[in-house]
Formats: sequence, structure tokens, C-alpha cells
Amino acid sequence: MFDIDRWQEIFYSIKQNKLRAFLSGFTITLGLFIFIILFGIGNGLQNGFMSQFIRDATNLISIFPGRATEAYKGLQENRNITLKNEDLNLIKKVYNKELEYKTSVISTSDTVRYGMETGKYPIQGIFPEKQYIEKIVMISGRFISKNDMNNDQKFAAIGRLIEKDLFKNGNALGKYISIGGINYKIIGVFSDSGGDREERIIYVPITTLQLAKKNSDTINQIDLSYNSSMNPQQAIKLGKNIEMNLRSKLKISPSDKSGLYVRNNAENMGDTFAFFAVISFLVIFIGFGTIMAGIIGISNIMVYIVKERTKEIGVRKALGAKPSNIIGLILHESIFITVISGILGVLLGILTLYLIGDHLSDYFIVDPSVSWTLILFATFCLIIFGSIAGFIPARRAAKIKPIEALRAD
Repeated sequence: MFDIDRWQEIFYSIKQNKLRAFLSGFTITLGLFIFIILFGIGNGLQNGFMSQFIRDATNLISIFPGRATEAYKGLQENRNITLKNEDLNLIKKVYNKELEYKTSVISTSDTVRYGMETGKYPIQGIFPEKQYIEKIVMISGRFISKNDMNNDQKFAAIGRLIEKDLFKNGNALGKYISIGGINYKIIGVFSDSGGDREERIIYVPITTLQLAKKNSDTINQIDLSYNSSMNPQQAIKLGKNIEMNLRSKLKISPSDKSGLYVRNNAENMGDTFAFFAVISFLVIFIGFGTIMAGIIGISNIMVYIVKERTKEIGVRKALGAKPSNIIGLILHESIFITVISGILGVLLGILTLYLIGDHLSDYFIVDPSVSWTLILFATFCLIIFGSIAGFIPARRAAKIKPIEALRAD
């Protein structure tokens, strides 16, 4: 492998046959280049979809009360359904192992004042887990904590646009705002990828807001995130079980669709994942088809190379070269061209994806990239098959008798 004479022969052969070496290397470079671009664009499409359409936790189940339209278990029809703290406690008790984050929500809106500035904003009483369910990012300060809830603290975390509205260019952290005549201390300012509406929300401890509502224990909504290890089918089943238990507790008929609403992202994500599975399969099929085309191209060129060097091989054998020497020489040349061309294809592919960047974000292609594991796997496959492509004709040439090789045209 490290024989200087052999390497000199390889470089001399490449120098004497520049076009042949270029064509054999070009098929490999092009194959890896197209492979990386295809996978990068495919990954960018998935990233774009996830960032545009799935802003909150993908493993989200949201529960809303409705209006029962059917009489059931002695209760009259057309009655309003009310969720309470105990309903979330029931879910926690029965399904705690299957759930990751859990929060009940009280939603209202009120006039908010700071100095001479006023505005009407949505107010939500929540558990600390809401931060992870909504994928809230704190710009300054912190979010509502469990200790804030336990002590019924009059603390608030506000969206960055509220800070901009009420405090102009000032810092809201540590200041007090009046919400419905009650003063709340701002402990954090956050951003939310959901857009302007999400960044004009004020979050306070749910216990504090319930106290402000004359110690009410009613809630407007329950948000749950199930374990991310669950597949869509398991998550859908979990959502159905939770709905069934709540319907039983609240005495809502199983056939009453408007009594309770359960929105389970898994029901939509199942179709989404299936869609991306099809895209991934097509990308893999086309990508590996491109690589196979490159391998076939290498094989054909190596057959031509061996045929072209038949007389040379005959002279070498007449001078005492062993078959293993003949095979090694051609094989090393094939591997060398494959490796160099493969590296070039990888570098060009990565550079192209880097230059594309987020310029195609209008087409939902965001951060197109390919993992190094996949790149190394594809390169390894090319080297292995490139070696086989060089070995087969080299072995066939090594078996030719010197006299027959010297007579070849």
C-alpha cells in the first residue's frame, strides 16, 4: 500500500490518461454531490414544515369544555360543561406515566396599565409546564415557577410585544403593571415563535388568577404533552382513553360530539409523518440510484482501462509480475480515484447546501443539511463498490496469459 514505486506508477498512469481519470472521477463526484443535495433539500423541507406549521409541542393534547346536546344519566340536554381543577388531578393520577407536561389554563382578557400607557391583552393563568408546551423562550428574567403557584404570588411573565407597547424602549423586568386593578410584578419577558398574537399574552400563576375570581376552581382548558417516545397510534389511543374517562366523570354521552373537545396533534402528525416517510423513501431511492449509476460508471470505465492496458499487463507478466501485483496496481488506482473524487463530491455538496442556507425558506426549505453519519456511509459504500468495480476486471486481466495479452489490439 505504501510502496513508493507503485504510487509513482499510479500517478504516471493518471497523468498519461488524464481524460480517463477525469471521467472515472467525475461520475463519483457527481453521484455524491447529487446524493447530498437531494438529502439536504429533503431535510430542509421537513425543517421548514415543522417550523411553519408546528409551533407548539408536537406531542400536544388539548381539552376544551363544550355544551352537552344530549340528556345523559339524569342530566338534561343543552347544559354547559365546566372543567375544574379536579379534572386535571384525575388525569395526573391515572395517566401520569404516559404524560410529560400537564397544565390547566384559565383564559381571560383585561385592561393592563403601566403609568400612562394602557392596553387590553389576553391573560392566562397557568402551571409552569406551559413554558415547555408552548415552547416559550425567555428573553429576560424567568417564567412562572411552582413556588409562585404555591404562594399565590402576583407575578407576571409578559410577551416581548407587550413590553414594547407599554414600556416603549424601556426594560419591563421588575416593574409593576395593573391588571384589572390588581398590581403584578413582571418577573420575565418572553418570545414565542407563534407570532404577534402569542407575544401579546400575559401569564400569571393559575392559583393567583383563581383567587382573583373569588376563589373559583373552574378552568377553561387542559393542555397535556405525552411522552415523545410514543408513536402516533399509541398517542391517539391515549387521547381517546383520557377523553373517555373525562366524559364518564362529567357525565357526557359518548356520542355527544359537542360536549367535550379533544384536539390531539398525533391524529394530524400520523398523516404528516406518513407523508414525510414517502418523501424520505423517494429521496433515498433516487439518491442511492444516483450512487449506483456512479458505481456502474466506475465499473465500465475500469473495464475500459484494463482493456486499454492489456499489452502493458502482458509485458509486466512476461517480466515476472505476479497476478497479485497486477490486481493491486489497478485496485489501488481505482480506490485512489474513488476516494479523491468522493471527498470532492462531499465538499461541493456541503458547500452548496451552505450557500443555499435559508434562501429557499419561501418554499418551506429551511436549513438544508445532511448528517455526517449519512455522508460517511455513502462515501464508504462508494469506496467499497468502487474497489469491487476495479477488482473484477483486474482479476480477469491478471488471469490472461502473457502471450495472449501481447497479441491484443
